[in-house]
Amino acid sequence: MGLFSKINRFFLTVTTVFTLFVASPAFAIPVTGVAVSDDAKTSITNLMSLEDFTEAVKDGNAKKIKGLYAEEVFSLRVIQQPAGKPGFVSPVEGVATQFSMAANNNITGMLAHNFSSGRFFFDLALDDKIDVVYGDGTIKSYKVTNIKRFQALSPKSASSDFIDLDTKEKLSAAGLFSRMYTGNHHLTLQTCIQEGTQDSWGRLFVIAEPVQG
Repeated sequence: MGLFSKINRFFLTVTTVFTLFVASPAFAIPVTGVAVSDDAKTSITNLMSLEDFTEAVKDGNAKKIKGLYAEEVFSLRVIQQPAGKPGFVSPVEGVATQFSMAANNNITGMLAHNFSSGRFFFDLALDDKIDVVYGDGTIKSYKVTNIKRFQALSPKSASSDFIDLDTKEKLSAAGLFSRMYTGNHHLTLQTCIQEGTQDSWGRLFVIAEPVQG
């Protein structure tokens, strides 16, 4: 297959997958486990120091987040969602997607598919430090304070109801969105939980609070 054909097939695949998310409800929980072609994946580079990573991702734009870093866990470039597409999640390995609906609430939300960059979110533990890198090189640090897991009752739906796997409480998509993406400023990382062959069976949320000083 020629290079043009491969590139064309990649964009057709990604377009087909994410057309599902264009008309997301007002309080949606994006689906982060939809499988796409292997052509959409790239190899993640070896982890760098925070200083080297910052130099690699900064572009001078102080208003945009460009990187997400956790020492010995991941170093991910960050992209923003296209306007009007709050369900878009990049399938590219080594990339996280900033959640626009969370940003509207002054919450830093980061989305990644569990078959791609999201798999690294499972390696985080309580008290781990996560650094958010802005385009001008500014770094904001957060500490993991909570890790939550939920079963999605309609796994492929962004408006599914959810069951808290710790408390067995049932939540609507709006209720879960409120828990994860409102309140005082914090960082929320989200990916899907796979169960058996169901790649979007549940949702993982890693909550991190700002480090003071």
